[in-house]
Amino acid sequence: MLSEAVAWRSRDLAVLWHPCTQMREHPDVLPLLPIARGEGAWLLGYDGRRYLDAVSSWWTNLFGHAEPRIAGAIAYQAGRLEQVILAGFSHAPAVELAERLLAIAPRQPDRAPLAKVFYADNGSAGVEVALKMAFHYFHNRGETRRRRFIALENGYHGETIGALAVGDIPLYRRVYAPLLAEALFAPSPDAYLARDGETAADVAHRAADALADLLDRHPGEICALILEPRVQCAGGMRMHHPDYLRRVRQLCDANGVLLIADEIATGFGRTGTLFACEQSQAMPDLLCLSKGLTGGFLPLAAVLATQEIYDAFLDDSRERAFLHSHSYTGNPLACAAALATLRIFDEDRILERNRTTAAKMAALAAPFADHRHVADVRQAGMIVAFELARDVRNREPFPAADRVGLRAYRAALARGVVLRPLGDVLYWMPPYCIDDAQLALLAQTTRTAIDEATACA
Repeated sequence: MLSEAVAWRSRDLAVLWHPCTQMREHPDVLPLLPIARGEGAWLLGYDGRRYLDAVSSWWTNLFGHAEPRIAGAIAYQAGRLEQVILAGFSHAPAVELAERLLAIAPRQPDRAPLAKVFYADNGSAGVEVALKMAFHYFHNRGETRRRRFIALENGYHGETIGALAVGDIPLYRRVYAPLLAEALFAPSPDAYLARDGETAADVAHRAADALADLLDRHPGEICALILEPRVQCAGGMRMHHPDYLRRVRQLCDANGVLLIADEIATGFGRTGTLFACEQSQAMPDLLCLSKGLTGGFLPLAAVLATQEIYDAFLDDSRERAFLHSHSYTGNPLACAAALATLRIFDEDRILERNRTTAAKMAALAAPFADHRHVADVRQAGMIVAFELARDVRNREPFPAADRVGLRAYRAALARGVVLRPLGDVLYWMPPYCIDDAQLALLAQTTRTAIDEATACA
């Protein structure tokens, strides 16, 4: 088996360019793992080893690998209709999925519900759709000064040019800055930024006050504000109090600004509720969904919009129409996978089960708070993060050159657990099928990985 894995590595490195990777690090610094198949929470390598998928294969997998109900739905659909152009045509999976998404979308008592669904191919593409819709909405209304976006410091919304422009992680955007539209960035409500004596709610309100000042300085210029509700995922799983989104909704309304909620990573039960917006009782004007939407089987994104936004595009002129398109928009196979995913939420009472699992994760994570190099342990539902630091008392990070996160990743991988870090932040975001034995393995391996990675500090 080992020889088969070596052969696959060689073939891979001869032809593939991997995402989010410095290819020079392969094959030595960053191990390349050829995977033969998946089974529940496990990835099975060509080397014969099993690896616990503690990061849900880039946060996409919800119920475990090769979940038969989703696989069966895709197979059934493939025998009937695999693809049809969605411009001028329709099909049952696209219609049924849109109906279902609108029925479960976040609601707010004093607002008209989200009413229309536009499909895209992936999370970044979904964000592009939402940004263009927001800009074009005001253009069609004759409010042409509203062409700027506000995003949050430390936020992330994808790698395409528009999405990258509203992201604030230098590693991803610095090189491409000359290509990007200029966005405005408001302070993050990240609770890790609390000053002496502040609570998470205090930080949220302080950040909201700063946002109010920013809006005051740019009257009539902002078309939309985009944020990740509850957790800034790629920014290090930084979490904030639900009060922030509640205040943001009020500020957007007061200033005539659209609110875009990027729930690509936080949606579908990751933070404890089906959508993170629900924890603030706040509804966005545009809601971006992807990743877990198909249970981790196929790429698909959906952007949910209000009727008011949709109506602004209705006209005899095609220039006032939303002409954005993807070849595979509303692909029947992907829609069938998404419908099966939503059925599993109901059939297996996933949210209720997740609450039990999240409580077990909290109990296993709590002892890490006493580790001499863990500056913070934080949790939002099925997401737990560990912030590693050289000096916990002053929250002084390790020097970047030490690559502590990478050392922890390699240590965990050697013990059969995938803990892909975000800098020096380790996190658990496992498939919802993870069991008690697997959770125990995850906790034990994480402790060992942190000890080993920080031993020389």
